[in-house]
This record gives sequence, structure tokens and C-alpha cells, in this order.
Amino acid sequence: MAVLAPQVSIDSIADKVFAGERIDLADARFLFDHPNLADLATLANARRVAKTDPDTVTYVIGRILNYTNVCWVRCKFCAFYRVPNHAEGYLLSDEEILAKVGDTVDRGGVEILFQGGLNPKLKIDYYEGIFSRILERYPGVILHALSPAEIIYIAHISKLRLDDCLRRLQKTGLHSIPGAGGEILVDRVRKIIAPYKDTTDEWLACMRTASALGIRSTASMMFGHVETADDRVEHLGRIRDLQDECAPFRAFITWSFQPEETNLPIPHKASGFDYLRTLAVSRIFLDNVDNFQVSILTQGPKIAQLALGYGANDFGSVMIEENVVSAAGNKFILSAEEFERLIRAAGYTPRRRNTRYEILPTAH
Repeated sequence: MAVLAPQVSIDSIADKVFAGERIDLADARFLFDHPNLADLATLANARRVAKTDPDTVTYVIGRILNYTNVCWVRCKFCAFYRVPNHAEGYLLSDEEILAKVGDTVDRGGVEILFQGGLNPKLKIDYYEGIFSRILERYPGVILHALSPAEIIYIAHISKLRLDDCLRRLQKTGLHSIPGAGGEILVDRVRKIIAPYKDTTDEWLACMRTASALGIRSTASMMFGHVETADDRVEHLGRIRDLQDECAPFRAFITWSFQPEETNLPIPHKASGFDYLRTLAVSRIFLDNVDNFQVSILTQGPKIAQLALGYGANDFGSVMIEENVVSAAGNKFILSAEEFERLIRAAGYTPRRRNTRYEILPTAH
């Protein structure tokens, strides 16, 4: 007599979570359709408590330094880029970059998220030069820099193997890699929203290669465009599998697509409920990732506070400057004092950290 597989239910998933066991892809898919968000919050919070201090919410002070907006890839979801030779294209001078880093340090910042576009005029020597200058003048700054797409392209136009490119960047100051460009790690989706960008396997290979060199990273998911719930689950599965394999990711961040001023029309922008659901399912499924950041930049402070009950334990970065998401008309940029006020109002203790998730001394 054939033994039937047990039917997935919220109770069967809860049994796994409270036993500290892993849920599978079918469970995750079920959760995306489960109507009761409070159930998801309960399960996500259980995972969060098992991984982090339940009373603490961390944040970092940093700057997103968009050194260039020149990019030939033409991602349909991006309102920031300008194609090569466009009148509005720019490349900041070294002195402009150093001035922005200095301003960040003066404001208590420790992290520079150094990102731009795929600029065909910039090879490995440019990045070695500017990274060296930043670290020479500001040795305490952490360079959280370059998306996998940028690194893959730098290696390509510099005629370098990916590992050699990463070694050279690491030698001159690259500390960690942001998870930008992950979008949805399903090639069917990537071909629609960014047909000229790196493939799923290329993105994963970059993170795998970096991890082998001791360069850690974050993982991300941009949802609410052309993807399906099945695609979201597939994306999460790939993140979890790579984390099992080589543990590259310090944190996971999910945010909803911001369609304003982009070339990717969608009928409806993802809701705050969809964001909270996606965050919760991600925390429940990604049992091997410790830290989950809220996306205050896209969701705003009220949803960010709610997200702390849906698995998030980190408020992300106090962004002294940000241009990419803001180019799509969204701008929730708050001070460290406002971060701490929001965290306390939600019932948690705010703690300032660095990119390595090391808690920093309280500044008074």
C-alpha cells in the first residue's frame, strides 16, 4: 500500500519551526498563500529569536556612494542609469569621492556602499586606485562595494579571471559585497527585467568565489514585478543552498519593486502586506541566515517598525546619501536619532553596528 506524503498545513509547518527544523520548498509556497499574517509573524519571530538577541535591533551608519550612473545594461526596473555618452551621465572625481567619504566619517559613519553602473570606461586599475586612496586617507572605513554584476563586468573588460579580479580588489580594500543585482534568481524573470545582466549561475558563482577568498556578502530579493510566488520560492531556495554550501551571506534584505520612472510597467505596486508576508516567509525559510534587514527606504518607517515583528532584527543603514531608489521617487532617509526613536517605540533596544555585525560602543 502506497504511503501518501503528509499534506502541508500551517500546523505542520509550525511543528517544524518550533522544533527548530527546516521547512521545505512546498512549505514556503504554502506560506505565500496562507491568509493569516499573524501566523506568519509568530513563526518568523520564533526563527528570529533563535538566531539573534530578541531585545535588540541593530543598524549601521553609512553612505551609498554612487560613483557613476553610466551603465550600458539598461535594466528595465532602474530609473538611475544613463547610457554611455548620455548628457546626464557622470563619473565622480577622486576628490569628490574622498570628500563624500570624509563627510560620512565626520558624521559617525563606518560603511561606504560603493556602487554604480557597468561603465565601459572603468577597468580594474580604476577601482584599485580609488579603493587605495579611500583606505589610505580613511583606514577605518569599511568598503561594502560593487555588485556581482559590476565585479563580473570589471573582470571581463580587464581580461581577468573572476577570482583574480576579486583578489586584486580585496588587496586594495574591498571588504564585502552587497547583494544587489540578485533581483529574482530565476533566469526566466531576469531575461524580462534585465536581459543583458548576469545570469543566476553567474551571480551565485561570484558570491561563491568571493566567499572562498574570505569576502562576505549580503543576499537580497526584489519582488513585486513580473515574478510569481513560485519564482520567489525558487530564489529563496538558491540563496539557502549557497549559504549551506559556503556561508557567504551575513544578512538578507528584501524590498518591493519601485516602478516610478522605470521602463517596467506593472498594474499594481506591491503592498505593505505583501512586503511583510515576503519578509516573514524569507525568515522562516532561510534558517541559515542570521540577520534580516528592513527596507525602510522603500517601505517607510511605519512598515519598518511592523517588520520587526515579522522576522527582521536590523534597521539597515542610516543612509547619508542615496540616489538609486530615490531616482524612482521614493525617499525615506532618516537620521540615526530617528532610527533609534523608531526602534525604541517598537519595543526594542537600538544598537549601532558595523558591516560585520559587530556591535559598536555607544556614542555619547
